[in-house]
Amino acid sequence: MMDRSFPPATYIDHDTAFRRLVDQLATEPLIAVDTESNSLHAYRERVCLVQLSTRSADYILDPLRIADLSPLGTLLENPAIEKVFHAAEYDLICLKRDYGFTLVNLFDTMIAARILGLKQIGLNRLLAEYLGVDADKSHQRDDWGARPLSDDGLRYAQMDTHYLPQLRDILLGQLDEGGLLVEARETLVEACDVPMTVNEFDPDGYWRLGVPHDLTRRQMAILRELYLLRDRLAQERDCPPFKVFNDPVLVALAENPPTSASQINHIKGMSAQQANRYGRHLMTAIDRGRRAPTPTPPPRQPDLDPDVVERFTALREWRKLRAEQRGVESDVIISKEALWSVAHKLPATLDDLHDIEGIGPWRLATYGEALLDVMKSFRNGTG
Repeated sequence: MMDRSFPPATYIDHDTAFRRLVDQLATEPLIAVDTESNSLHAYRERVCLVQLSTRSADYILDPLRIADLSPLGTLLENPAIEKVFHAAEYDLICLKRDYGFTLVNLFDTMIAARILGLKQIGLNRLLAEYLGVDADKSHQRDDWGARPLSDDGLRYAQMDTHYLPQLRDILLGQLDEGGLLVEARETLVEACDVPMTVNEFDPDGYWRLGVPHDLTRRQMAILRELYLLRDRLAQERDCPPFKVFNDPVLVALAENPPTSASQINHIKGMSAQQANRYGRHLMTAIDRGRRAPTPTPPPRQPDLDPDVVERFTALREWRKLRAEQRGVESDVIISKEALWSVAHKLPATLDDLHDIEGIGPWRLATYGEALLDVMKSFRNGTG
């Protein structure tokens, strides 16, 4: 077991200290980064903590107290500073959504572990295996938007970045020894490009719940009213909608709508507390659904071209075989999205693969000819 008697992280909760820290970190060659959000406790989640670690010190930023977090974006975009994350995608999506930040020069310890073919890629498992650290995960579901935060909670947050520089060094060495650095660098560059997401309520999202259960149009009308009610209640309570009612409860109410408040208690998954608290609201919504015009289903997605599906299936089988040969997960070889692009394009030459997202120079050189071979039979009509 490694020594864990390091000092607590420096907590930064005002702009003067934050700007001073940014100036200091701008000279660092490497910074480990993590974030904590409040998705389990708020209607609209937001980044509530940002943890930063150098090789010698740990810091925790409080975005709820710091008025201007934009200098952090400058650090993240600085190509001279390597940023070490574990499972960076969600953190990057949140930072981009809340602040518009983008990232350059990433090392993701989870991506590295996957390229190495490791089966246990969670941070706690990697820390235990490589550094002998027993990471405490008991605070994963904490409300990071609450203030003040407990000392134990802050210690948990600090642990998520404290050991990342050491773990990065070990995994980087293994990538180098295995001749996997070029592949890793290409994958890490691609991982910096995350989509912009918007926390907006979709008023038509009830179709996603009702269609798999073959609800009638009238049941869909009731489900729509229940779905809209749940969102309104979630906003009023400032909590995630699932904490008001989960999806199966909404579907059960729409499938067998109660005719009285007392019947709500018999709905599967409905607690007595929920029935007492929301029974009147539910009956009102159900009554509206019974009287409302039935909704028109959204336009269907066009059916996929069966020829494209056949080509994708062949590419997927090729990918599966290559992954088994290497001992890695299939998407380490090439992404599903890139395979669909190849299937749609039906390329004949390496040049035809150049502009396909997810096929960078290394993958083009390594797998390009094999992809063309899979497509060749379809171009010749023998696939």
